[in-house]
Amino acid sequence: MENNFKLRTTFEKRKEESTGILKKYPGRIPVIVQKHYKSDLLDVDKCKYLVPKDLTMGQFLFVIRKRINLESSQALFITINGVLSTASKTIGDMYTEQSDDDGFLYIVYTNENTFG
Repeated sequence: MENNFKLRTTFEKRKEESTGILKKYPGRIPVIVQKHYKSDLLDVDKCKYLVPKDLTMGQFLFVIRKRINLESSQALFITINGVLSTASKTIGDMYTEQSDDDGFLYIVYTNENTFG
């Protein structure tokens, strides 16, 4: 799975950016959202999000749905590090458990369960 943000930006720049964000906005999490390379869904209009720690994954899934204009009848799956996320967990919990070494939480979305 290719991650365009990681390819475009050096580790040092990503780490510096996430550290600055966490200091400036302690109640928020820096999140990168990208489409799975096999998905035929639309790309999100932006990949960087500053998400409240207490927002649930289910609520964030709704945000992604709106950003890509996905109808409620269409399936949407989101994963973090290749694992389907639990809708009831908060972004803060997921960040604590799954954040990357660069300080961002990477979320991948697709319209098919291609993860196992």
